Amino acid sequence: MSELLVKPSGNTGKVIDVTPQSAGWRYVGFALHKLTAGQSVSAATGDREVCLVFVSGTGRVTAGGETLGKMGERKSPFDGKPAAVYVPGHSDWSVTAETEVELAVCSAPALSHRAVKVIGPDAMSQEVRGKGTNVRHVTNILPETDGVADSLLVVEVITPGGHTSSYPPHKHDRDALPEESYLEETYYHRLNPHQGFAFQRVYTDDRSLDETLLIEDGVTTLVPRGYHPCAAIHGYDLYYLNVMAGPHRRWKFHNQPEHEWLLGG
Repeated sequence: MSELLVKPSGNTGKVIDVTPQSAGWRYVGFALHKLTAGQSVSAATGDREVCLVFVSGTGRVTAGGETLGKMGERKSPFDGKPAAVYVPGHSDWSVTAETEVELAVCSAPALSHRAVKVIGPDAMSQEVRGKGTNVRHVTNILPETDGVADSLLVVEVITPGGHTSSYPPHKHDRDALPEESYLEETYYHRLNPHQGFAFQRVYTDDRSLDETLLIEDGVTTLVPRGYHPCAAIHGYDLYYLNVMAGPHRRWKFHNQPEHEWLLGG
């Protein structure tokens, strides 16, 4: 199996655990917890900031000593917007599931002292990107314009069956602002219906990295560098939760020149 593909380790508990150490990079961390009703998970953030995203299910949340109450309404990541909570560095959080919960824990370096912030569905902007079979639907959870986080960028995307996404191919692997920013990235994938599949290619201009990955329900893709387009097959919608971070909280990407013509007209 490719080192860029992380499959879930089971059906309950922490089933995905990507750290900077395991990924061989510096910034992004991603974990996924699957909880049954009544189960709890908690952690201290240490020197990292965290964004908790309710991929599905309902739970009660505390963070930074605050009781934040019940969060999460959707039954699946294909049913509307999520609920999320930003937790700064040198703090703590806990979630107790009231239903089955799929909880994403997105993390990156904390650089300053910030406050806990609830990011409810109403606070999240949505947009449609692309045309024709390149249309996809984006929910901005922690965009660079919000001023909430030090390092984290978090977004959800739904790509309809038969459509492409993260396309035309683009990359963000050079610390060369204003032309391009360096951002590590993870993709947590889900499919509807769950038995479907999709494809993702991760590759560089010189093809020193060139892998085509079979995407099944519940896997996570690591994008350390290079272009990283996705394709959802007919009949199966593709969801992914993106986590990005780097030395600057800027998403400035570079399109692959050979395919940039697709943006015209």
